[in-house]
Amino acid sequence: MIAQTLAALRRINHALAVATGVVLLVTAGFVILDITLRQFALSFGGSDEISGYVMAGLASWGLSYALTELAHVRIDLIRLQLRQGGRALMDLFAMTVMAGTVTLIAMKSWPVLEKTLTRGSRANTPLETPLWIPQAVWFSGWVWFAVSSCILVLLAAILLFRRDFAGVDRMIGTVSEADLEAGK
Repeated sequence: MIAQTLAALRRINHALAVATGVVLLVTAGFVILDITLRQFALSFGGSDEISGYVMAGLASWGLSYALTELAHVRIDLIRLQLRQGGRALMDLFAMTVMAGTVTLIAMKSWPVLEKTLTRGSRANTPLETPLWIPQAVWFSGWVWFAVSSCILVLLAAILLFRRDFAGVDRMIGTVSEADLEAGK
């Protein structure tokens, strides 16, 4: 069950990463076309505003992919000095702290969106973008990141309880080939 859940989470995050990549490419094309049109005294207008919204949304959504691909920055000064069980425990601690932090961010993001929905706020720009649209994308990305990290905490805790330290390392650690060969 753990392997299937992790595989499904990775597949979902990979699909989301591909989708966000497509959105980024389309946005870059839009900005390039707008800049080119400016050379002929034409413009779509608002490309800077739209690209800012896209970047905020993509950042929140991309974090989950980085999480499942073990691409987040780590400082392993102490961790690497420990045996495999200690590393697994440190990894679970780090993942738990991350899940808690991200969950708190998601919870604190909701009032921002809620206030925008209540007030019907619009951007103070020529586009007058309804701000709930980019904020909903941004908020949902944080929620998905929180859900993904909480799932990983739960799965890693189960593996740690089973004393499958190598499994924890593969799931949320930074296992190296040398560690795998040495059976650490």
